[in-house]
Amino acid sequence: MRFFLIVFVLIFNNISAQNIYWSEDQKLVWDNFKSKTNNLGGSTVIAYTHCGWEYSATTSSDLKVPVKITIQTVFNENKSWKDVKRINDYVLLHEQKHFDIAEIHARKLRKEVSEKIKTTADYNKFFKSIYAKISSEYKNFQANYDRATEHGMNKEKQAEYNLLITEELEKLKNYQKL
Repeated sequence: MRFFLIVFVLIFNNISAQNIYWSEDQKLVWDNFKSKTNNLGGSTVIAYTHCGWEYSATTSSDLKVPVKITIQTVFNENKSWKDVKRINDYVLLHEQKHFDIAEIHARKLRKEVSEKIKTTADYNKFFKSIYAKISSEYKNFQANYDRATEHGMNKEKQAEYNLLITEELEKLKNYQKL
């Protein structure tokens, strides 16, 4: 019975955890922000986008065998929050850009991986450091984005970032997940 309960809890958590994978054709909508809790605190926060990457690697005990690495940009609905009294389309665009920034860095990660990792030996040697470097750049970019745009309230800076993000996505188009 205990085993059944654990399996049920794991299955329920996977079903109830709603993830959206980044796609050029699908933009976030306010209904995607399902968390009822503002984990950031403070009354100035209108919304929070919980996004990042998932990756998987298929390796071999034979270090010369080619490795297959899949990297996806993901938005977690159950950890993303909104203040329903203050949301609008402008704030939603700011939040979409957070998701787009995650995709930019996923593309940078895919690019470096494709250039430097061919075999299981390469994966074992390089992946952690590549991931750590791109992850650090990603966190810094997200923080700079919010700081410069004042969480979207500085419309001039927001417009500059909107253009920059669009340009970066285009520049790294060859590394989008197909």
